[in-house]
Amino acid sequence: MKDSKTILKELFRKSIHICCSVVPWFLANYYWYTVYGLYIIVSMYYFCEIARLEGHPVPVVSLITETASRQRDECKFVLGPVTLVLGIVFAALVLPLPCAKIGIFALAFGDGLASLGGKLFGRVKLPYTGGKTLEGSLTCFTAVFISTFIVSGHWVVSLIVAFVAMLIEMFPLGDWDNMIIPTFTGGVYWLLSALWL
Repeated sequence: MKDSKTILKELFRKSIHICCSVVPWFLANYYWYTVYGLYIIVSMYYFCEIARLEGHPVPVVSLITETASRQRDECKFVLGPVTLVLGIVFAALVLPLPCAKIGIFALAFGDGLASLGGKLFGRVKLPYTGGKTLEGSLTCFTAVFISTFIVSGHWVVSLIVAFVAMLIEMFPLGDWDNMIIPTFTGGVYWLLSALWL
């Protein structure tokens, strides 16, 4: 078992990812309000982060950022929240809503739980992945398979989407996987649904 401080920090970080799973509901019911709201949130975060770096931390926002940030982000602009929101918005804008939902769930649950699974149970390091583990990748695969199957009801499509999400998550992309996972997995689902569903 890894040290509890690291696990708690990862749990806090990934709970933010998992909270993104509610966005498809808002998109389905209040599409443009949600898109504009996400733009406002990311813009406000940007200015709060600039203020924090200039020595003027914004209560609550800067505390959450510092609590959730990784060691690699110390004394830097924490990019993760920006790529997270922009990845969701881009998927929502370019994909049909059911496909965007699959992509957002892949980001929320697959990417959200992969790192946590790797930190908790990771033993087998995967080469050329920047320290990612087999256990973390399998956690991503399982989470995306389950969430895609719940939405689509098609196990072959769910297996392929989960495999694609796992491959993307394995690449050492840093925070940029937040941009790629929702759009790419949602796009794959769109293509597969045209063939099978």
